[in-house]
Amino acid sequence: MLALLDSHTVIWAQDSPVKLGGAAAIALQDAESVLLLSVGTIWEIGIKVAIGKLKLSLPYRPWIERAIHDLDLLVLPLSLDHAERQTTLPFHHRDPFDRLLAAQSLVENISLISCDAIFDAYGVARIWN
Repeated sequence: MLALLDSHTVIWAQDSPVKLGGAAAIALQDAESVLLLSVGTIWEIGIKVAIGKLKLSLPYRPWIERAIHDLDLLVLPLSLDHAERQTTLPFHHRDPFDRLLAAQSLVENISLISCDAIFDAYGVARIWN
């Protein structure tokens, strides 16, 4: 399975795995899964740490590097196709990072591991419970 992780998914998987939904936990532990972390999510987490909205178990840089390593994540870069796709999405959600994840999931035809049901409105294949 190829899947993209939402920001809360990577945070919980690294710092509070008991918060993960059952299907999400299984997907994260499956050795056959190829797990992707959007560079947009890396940026979003960094912004939230910088403004004091998010506290991680380690300082930002070592935390994100450890999460990438521990969860065996591949970083998904942003592309013009991703940016263009988000311009055509309806405004079910105004959060630019979530809209980017929806666009990346749709362009790449991959599942998104997220508890946020708003992604269902975009037709994203979402994994959680």
